[in-house]
Amino acid sequence: MKMKRGIQSFLLLFVCLFLLLLAGCGDNDAATDNSGNENDNDEVNDAGNDDDNDDGDSDNAGEVTGDPIKIGVLTSQTGILEAYGHQMIKGFDIGLDYATDGTRVVNGRPIEVIIRDTQTEPQVAVQQATELYENEGVDILVGAASSGDTLAVLPLAEVYERIMIVEPAVADAITGSEWNPYIFRTGRNSSQDAVAGAAAIASDGTDIAILAPNYAFGLDGAEAFKEAAEALGANIVLEEFPAPDATDFTANIQRIIDADPEYLFVIWSGANSPWQALQDMGVQDRGITISTGAPDIAALYTMDDLIGMEGFSVYHYTLPNNPVNDYLVEEHMRLHDGEVPDLFTAGGMASAIAAVEALTLTGGDTNADALRDAMKGMSFDSPKGTMTFREEDHQALQALYAIELQEHEDYDYPLPVLIRELSPEETAPPIRN
Repeated sequence: MKMKRGIQSFLLLFVCLFLLLLAGCGDNDAATDNSGNENDNDEVNDAGNDDDNDDGDSDNAGEVTGDPIKIGVLTSQTGILEAYGHQMIKGFDIGLDYATDGTRVVNGRPIEVIIRDTQTEPQVAVQQATELYENEGVDILVGAASSGDTLAVLPLAEVYERIMIVEPAVADAITGSEWNPYIFRTGRNSSQDAVAGAAAIASDGTDIAILAPNYAFGLDGAEAFKEAAEALGANIVLEEFPAPDATDFTANIQRIIDADPEYLFVIWSGANSPWQALQDMGVQDRGITISTGAPDIAALYTMDDLIGMEGFSVYHYTLPNNPVNDYLVEEHMRLHDGEVPDLFTAGGMASAIAAVEALTLTGGDTNADALRDAMKGMSFDSPKGTMTFREEDHQALQALYAIELQEHEDYDYPLPVLIRELSPEETAPPIRN
């Protein structure tokens, strides 16, 4: 459904005025620094076009007969979520090769990838997304690592009438109150996490405290967990929301200790995690059991005190058992000196597969109406098994994993060991848009 010309013009004028205001108020050097973009563009376009093309079946799929399809990848390459952004980029790279048999061509049209750094700053994300739309003419936008960055960019997808695939930002509002019809999300949302997390610890009469960062990811996650836990009869006795860039959690943890819950449910992302502080203040020694979603591998190294914890995982490369995940692990280790894929690498791969599947269904047509019709209700492969874009809100329904952190002789960090796979039907979140 196309926007009326008057509405579109008004929204474009609003965005331009907004950007001018940001340019006057912000750090001009930071907002316009693209020094890392050229190298990262080379990483995605070249890494998959050397050996990978030799591995694919390019008898006809790889023949170039049309104009390029431009995909913009907008994510954190710097800032507190840069590790997640780099994981996602690597997965996206591998996903393009998997979905096109190494050719990076759909219906005769080569795929060109253009990466931009949000610096994990919403105002920069808006500037970079606008540049991708205006100057680069991208057909599809994919991103971002930060929920704040993503929420700032969502309106632009509607203004420019282009599909945006959200990965891995998790705030419920993305496919909820701030959703528009051009938004599709391969990443899971806070409510899916909440269903999995509550299933691990909540029961009738259980007292639970929540620790989460004070921005969209944490606030939405806490609200979703509270709703899911209370539905199972639990009592939420305290909610603590430190700043997302906090490094001192002493006051927050002391209030949690004073509240004396049975469980502390932690929602966190980024390098500045509270795990060491929770250990230093002896939270578990006081009879408070910590539960959380298993984080990325770097954070797992700080969680020795949580061995035996039951929680959930979005992804660890040892958990899924399917050919797509096998391909991801093998290719990632081959391309990155034996390094295994991490928490959000699988999501990056899923977003690339979803984009290629949609383009294949439209015969390479990048018109947003055609893509949207193809993507609503579309099922596609991923390292986590089959995902499906729910027709009502375009949220990808997907598996999550109930896990226990265990010592393992082959790993020097606590390993998330599968208790059982939670099906896409079990973790389907409420429709909130």
